Amino acid sequence: MSSLHDSFLDGLPAGWKFDRFKDVVSLRDEKTDEASAEEDYLELEDLDSGTGRILSRRNTLEVGSAVTLFKTSDVLFGKLRPYLEKYWVAEFNGKCTGEILAFKPQRIASRFLFYCLGSRWFIERCNALAYGAKMPRVSWPTQLSQFNLPLPPLPEQQRIAAYLDASCAAIDVAVSAKRRQIEALDGVRKDLIQKAVIRGLEKYPALKKTGNVWMNELPVTWELVSLKRVSEIQGGLTLGKVYEGQLIERPYLRVANVQDGHLNLQDVSIIEVPEEVAYRVQLRPGDVLMTEGGDLDKLGRGTVWSGEIPDCLHQNHIFAIRCFKHKLLPAFLAYLTASRYGRDYFEATGKRTTNLASTNSTKVGLFPIPRPSISEQHAICQFLDEKLNYVAQIVNGIESQITTLNAYRKSLIHECVTGQRRITEADLARVRRAEMESARA
Repeated sequence: MSSLHDSFLDGLPAGWKFDRFKDVVSLRDEKTDEASAEEDYLELEDLDSGTGRILSRRNTLEVGSAVTLFKTSDVLFGKLRPYLEKYWVAEFNGKCTGEILAFKPQRIASRFLFYCLGSRWFIERCNALAYGAKMPRVSWPTQLSQFNLPLPPLPEQQRIAAYLDASCAAIDVAVSAKRRQIEALDGVRKDLIQKAVIRGLEKYPALKKTGNVWMNELPVTWELVSLKRVSEIQGGLTLGKVYEGQLIERPYLRVANVQDGHLNLQDVSIIEVPEEVAYRVQLRPGDVLMTEGGDLDKLGRGTVWSGEIPDCLHQNHIFAIRCFKHKLLPAFLAYLTASRYGRDYFEATGKRTTNLASTNSTKVGLFPIPRPSISEQHAICQFLDEKLNYVAQIVNGIESQITTLNAYRKSLIHECVTGQRRITEADLARVRRAEMESARA
């Protein structure tokens, strides 16, 4: 190993050397303020985190400032919040926000530089030097330009990059396959919920006509009733209202705390209200919480409040559905709102604005509930709890495998670009053979 070293690297193999970043690349500084409808412009959010890919492209028609020009084979890096690991090799001539640095390789292979910028040592060093508490960033002139990059001879750079291209592609294929497994399991989860809440647990239940546009058939022993007939729908606090007299402090939930059937209780606010107001909108265990607005495909999704925070209130954009528990179980209602049937109802009746939608207490109250007996509701909820818990365990296992694969990908990149793993022509031939065999399979 070479005795020369960088503080973030132990050393280099013989034949490698350190060279300053600014001595092997030039920073693109060409700017333009000309608006264009061409989809060749990138913002930071268009770069995927940690993968070296882009997610989308956009135009500059509504960009109010000059943008940076880049060329094919330039390597881009997001200097803002470097922990997000946003980097990419340009596949077209385009433009980017000033928060993205565009490097023109000069004495370094483009793909090797790409992997250097995505390596663990480079990101860790950027994070250590980043300045700014809320929006940390790194500077090119005073920081990045002085980085010592580990450089093997150019042919070895190209061999390492080709090896990593093939290896990372194989890992990405495996990750994609596992994500498809998760998508398939999500379909299984949805099918389980849909069948159970609209047909029950019998394989072939006898059905009857209802004459209802939302559900024209249901099991003969069930009834179809509006939600308002089997529950109370409680509104919440109007934020910003000024109260007089003696006030008390209470925690309260905002829409951000109740999303898509889940509770996020990390950031719960405190409000001061009269005691009688607090009593009127205080949540009770068993309330089913539904948001008034949100993403169209998540509108109306309910979650059961179990009393996680004592004396908690809620704002007026959250409905608290208080089921008459001798008629409707809160868990059964929550499953109904999560079913395709529930999604279809709230999507069709919601008021849409772009990608968002809203509902109101009237439409919530008119939600048609396919209602079996309480004992059957208990059985359905127990069945779904058990089945969905099993599906969730499988999904968790697959997600753990994805995490392991992504960690291996990062480790492989780090080892190869720092010389901890030497790549031979035999190594490259082997991964290319595997790639060809995979393509034929």
